Amino acid sequence: MLREVWPFVAAERGAGRRVVLARLVARSGPGARPVGAALAVSESGAWAGSVSGGCVDGDVLAVARAVLDGAAPRTVRCSAGGDRMPWEAGPSCRSLLQVLVAPAPEDGTVVAVSEALEGVVPVTVRTSLDPPYAMVLGEDPLPGRTFDEVLDPRPLLVLVGATDVATALAPLADAVGRRVVVVDPRPDFAQPQRVPGSEVRCAWPQQVLPSLGLQERDAVLVLTHDAKIDDPALRAALGTAAGHIGVLGSRATHAERLSRLAGAPGLGRISGPAGLDLGGSTAAEVALSMLAEVVAVAHGRGGERLSATMGPVQAA
Repeated sequence: MLREVWPFVAAERGAGRRVVLARLVARSGPGARPVGAALAVSESGAWAGSVSGGCVDGDVLAVARAVLDGAAPRTVRCSAGGDRMPWEAGPSCRSLLQVLVAPAPEDGTVVAVSEALEGVVPVTVRTSLDPPYAMVLGEDPLPGRTFDEVLDPRPLLVLVGATDVATALAPLADAVGRRVVVVDPRPDFAQPQRVPGSEVRCAWPQQVLPSLGLQERDAVLVLTHDAKIDDPALRAALGTAAGHIGVLGSRATHAERLSRLAGAPGLGRISGPAGLDLGGSTAAEVALSMLAEVVAVAHGRGGERLSATMGPVQAA
């Protein structure tokens, strides 16, 4: 997806380096990466992303580097294991992939896409599948065939408490495409350097949460382990449309918490103790467990081991 590689594209273009963008625009069957998956290669030699989960990325890299060296941009067709003999082992995802390999757009478009990715409304990026492979934002028409990708706003993850778990959790959440807002009324905790790259607000959560316009795709994790902060934060979160509300603490602590909150509407929406059963105890392991539950809920999954389930590996 464009979102996955665009920070790399913007940084390389901002440094004055040429970049070639490879995008999976069609696929004949199942595969490890969704249509729209992207890989970007810089003239510096660095690259980021994947169009196949690894099985044909090497071939795509070679084409992209050829385009950097002056070869014509084009759509290439490739399949995992296509060069193996019938008796040789190979990957099971042998779909035919169509990958558009062309230079990244001009700097003005790079800036516009970067701004769209940080926006709060969906934006369509339309790319021509015919030379010169122009890219435009919005519904503006392009001649010939096009590949359209809708850039939805990043779902919001609110962390109540700028704790050590929040410090570990925020970069993980950013990596999976979440915008992070950290809320803590304690000045010693609500310091931006504790959670770099996140928006930090020194305020009571019941003052902030109602103003964020939380929707089904958004989540709230309450981390302070301090009842005078946690309890009003949970009451405020229950008054929003957030799709997931989790709170840190033991089972005994959560039972006491529910007793204090008795009568509040929607108590069944609270996941406590929050997280999947990973057995970890460090701040990073707890953060991973809590974020894993957020991801599972967002995709309508239960968080079981894949080896113990029979459904598709990836959510639709």
